[in-house]
Amino acid sequence: MSVPGSFAVLRLLWLLSVFGTVLPLDGGMLFPRESSFREVKELNGLWDFRADGSPNRNEGFEKAWHKRQLAETGPVIEMPVPASYNDITQDPTLRDFIGWVWYDREVAVPARWISDQGTRVVLRVGSAHYYSIVWVNGEKVTEHEGGHLPFEAEISSLIRREPMKPCRITIAVNNTLTLETLPPGTIQYMNDSSRYPDGFFVQNMDFDFFNYAGIHRPVLLYTTPKVYVDDITVETNFMDNTGLIRYKVSVQGGFSNTLNITLMDKDGHFVASSNGSSGVLRVVDVKLWWPYLMHENPGYLYSMKVHLIAVSETSTYEDEYTLPLGIRTVNVTNTQFLINNKPFYFHGVNKHEDADIRGRGFDWPLIVKDFNLMKWLGVNSFRTSHYPYAEEILQMCDRHGIVLIDECPGVGIKDIRSFGNASLSHHLVVMDELVRRDKNHPSVVMWSVANEPASEMPPAEFYFKTLIEHTKALDQTRPVTYVTIAEADMDKGGPYVDVVCVNSYFAWYFDQGRLDIVPLQLSTHFENWYRKYQRPIIQSEYGADAVPGLHMDPPMMFTEEYQNALLQSYHDVFDQKRNQYFIGELIWNFADFMTAQGIYRVVGNKKGIFTRQRQPKAAAFLLRKRYWRLANETGRLLPD
Repeated sequence: MSVPGSFAVLRLLWLLSVFGTVLPLDGGMLFPRESSFREVKELNGLWDFRADGSPNRNEGFEKAWHKRQLAETGPVIEMPVPASYNDITQDPTLRDFIGWVWYDREVAVPARWISDQGTRVVLRVGSAHYYSIVWVNGEKVTEHEGGHLPFEAEISSLIRREPMKPCRITIAVNNTLTLETLPPGTIQYMNDSSRYPDGFFVQNMDFDFFNYAGIHRPVLLYTTPKVYVDDITVETNFMDNTGLIRYKVSVQGGFSNTLNITLMDKDGHFVASSNGSSGVLRVVDVKLWWPYLMHENPGYLYSMKVHLIAVSETSTYEDEYTLPLGIRTVNVTNTQFLINNKPFYFHGVNKHEDADIRGRGFDWPLIVKDFNLMKWLGVNSFRTSHYPYAEEILQMCDRHGIVLIDECPGVGIKDIRSFGNASLSHHLVVMDELVRRDKNHPSVVMWSVANEPASEMPPAEFYFKTLIEHTKALDQTRPVTYVTIAEADMDKGGPYVDVVCVNSYFAWYFDQGRLDIVPLQLSTHFENWYRKYQRPIIQSEYGADAVPGLHMDPPMMFTEEYQNALLQSYHDVFDQKRNQYFIGELIWNFADFMTAQGIYRVVGNKKGIFTRQRQPKAAAFLLRKRYWRLANETGRLLPD
């Protein structure tokens, strides 16, 4: 709607005065990018690797393996980084290993990095699972609790002590899950000596995917000047054809400095500029960031170049960082999800970072293949089930216009002891790290703080109220959810969220094979949730296992025909509710994925509409037909 005359001016002034009154977090985790003043050196490839198979898994620390080359401590093997270590060898004990594993390699650091005292050298690990300790030349430089998120340390002084020696990096990683980790788990010792050897233990967990471990994302060295741009936060809005970008830049390193901010469009043309560490950029004739299939030009990105000059009595430092950004808004009513004030309907998938051999390891060919398949399907969105995905995946979503529900690793919180203060404190830190990393991505439209927790337990009410309020304080521009299956939430005053995300598996885990009662159960399920909370609902998981190539008619469970029939029965109810309060459907799952061994899984979870090797089952074609029809019905290819 156009706002006429002087009222438009008043509304613009009001927007500028209240627009984003709080910007989240101090201190940054900017994605490493090269510029005229920054360099990046990838350390991917083959590292030496050794699992600590001692009974207490502590030999590596007792004998200080980090003090020398790992190969000098005992037998090592070559291990690719990034990759999960579990499926690389033929050793079944390594596939299911729990405890400390050790990596190391020597790196040649460019001489100019060492000689230039005005250059910072930073070591960054994209993610490792789940607890990591890092040494450089035998000295500890950092440790990090939790997987899926990056951590780093400045190592400039260490590598300059002995500039002629290679830089030896040692990383110890432990995949043990406890009641206080995310995801949680327990270690169970089997003390029956007639059945188990001394010290025999198992890792128990309440989530349905394989506990892959190792260094899963790239390891980098990167440089910045001694005085540098540490963090950037942007919030976007628009009025009529004017875009608004409120920014805040954090600088570390001291000294007086000047900042110049320049905004360029997709073609590299100048759009706007500003000076200072905070301000608002006004974009005339703005091109908004739109989701895929909602506009003829989805995923439009501007580039905000931050140029820093810092001057001391003896030196001048210069830094530059370019942040891609999209201008868009997100709002939720009691019946709709709005992007740029237009109703958005989620038709998408749930995924896993999972593939043959590499496990959860970062892999560009797999990522590009998955995006091609999603766009072929007509997917406009997905949920990062059940943990944060690689930053490069989020950048792909930004460019292609794929909408994200960004989920933390809060899956499998089933034990009442996992709702204690220590667990909550760690969960809050994880949300801090997640928001700090992903806050500037236009594709991220909602935060998910947990998946299928035991929210009916008494301590869960305080736990999730605190967690959700904390997340909203970190980022006031996006709604917050957690994914539930618990009807008990309806009676406890929860779920304290902006959007209700519900998982259900009627005619699969319950009333197996009875497709005829899905419409009644699902419709009742939706009506109960909406009557209680008056909030829009997303079906965040639904589906059935299908063994590829298994056929039977009439349909029976585990056949491709049954998977199709179950999906269709859900879709019929979705279509009844779409014009009321129902705002999205995310299939479980995009592709088959590995799980722990068990009698309920035949070499992994088979609920994918693609096989683990990304070949389509019959359901892929059913879903493709539906999603392209939904795109034509619900999309706004040309905004009003």
